[in-house]
Amino acid sequence: MLRDKSCVDGILVCGEIRQNKIHSVTKELLGKAREIAGKMATRVTCLLICGQLDDMPEELFCFGAERVIVASHDKLEYFNQEITAKILSYVVEKYLPEVILAPATTSGRTYLPSVAAMLHTGLTADCTSLDIEDGSGLLLQTRPAIGGNVMATIKTPNHVPQMATVRPKTFRMPEKHVDGNGEIIFLDIPPSLLESRIEVIGKEYASETVSNVQDKDVIVSGGKGLRKAENFNMLHELAELLGGGVGASRPTVEAKWIGYPHQIGLSGRVVSPKCYFAIGISGAIQHLAGMQTAQKIIAINKDPEAPIFQIADVALCGDFKDIVPVLINRIRREVI
Repeated sequence: MLRDKSCVDGILVCGEIRQNKIHSVTKELLGKAREIAGKMATRVTCLLICGQLDDMPEELFCFGAERVIVASHDKLEYFNQEITAKILSYVVEKYLPEVILAPATTSGRTYLPSVAAMLHTGLTADCTSLDIEDGSGLLLQTRPAIGGNVMATIKTPNHVPQMATVRPKTFRMPEKHVDGNGEIIFLDIPPSLLESRIEVIGKEYASETVSNVQDKDVIVSGGKGLRKAENFNMLHELAELLGGGVGASRPTVEAKWIGYPHQIGLSGRVVSPKCYFAIGISGAIQHLAGMQTAQKIIAINKDPEAPIFQIADVALCGDFKDIVPVLINRIRREVI
């Protein structure tokens, strides 16, 4: 749609539902939406498209939503790109939001481009920063470009809604406000929106052994400074003692030292743990974009000029083979 400020209002956050529960990325996006809504003097709405929902939608009021729209139907038990895109387009045409924020997850990356095409507007994917431009009120959508070597800020000045996707863990979880309240709307879905050429024959969930590194409070990551694949065993040992997960830089994955599900960075997973160990990682911008929101960053590197030290809270300059075993032994003594 062509931009007409008088006809649109509000920010719409597309919630992520996994196994009938509201995923944490929904709350992360609501926190950011609430922040930019304050600059736009507008309100925040969250849309939940789902089959069965085990969580209470009222919980989202505590994280920044002022209105929650629930679009629930048995045909949405499994994710269906075609139906989801049609429902979101219908909601946009009905409520006319000025901005749409959605998670850059597997499902989000699948249906959001279709919605942008249906609405004749633009879509900026994998944003690392969102803000509002003074004066114009336009959404400033910042994302890495040219292989992560530059950061581009994109605007959609002529069309609405302005659409952006954000990877999970890009923004920190907002504080929960127990006095949150708002309006819940249970959407009456027109039957035509539930028609689909896609037939879902089943669903299989990925193993949790490596797929949940994003959910860990502690992540121990290794780079090419480890020198060989076998040295990841030391990182696995440290991560296990700390109850965390193991991450890796892109070069180590490309060298087949460790599997892709462990990759942290622009071309892998974005994480925001309480503590992030960067061991033998130089700190390329592509990697930093995937972990820079960690609450505490501990870097171990032989190179005193390594870029990772510029963002580290604790910088240990030395050979990881001299430092990590000491950490492991000290933690083991404390645990015992």
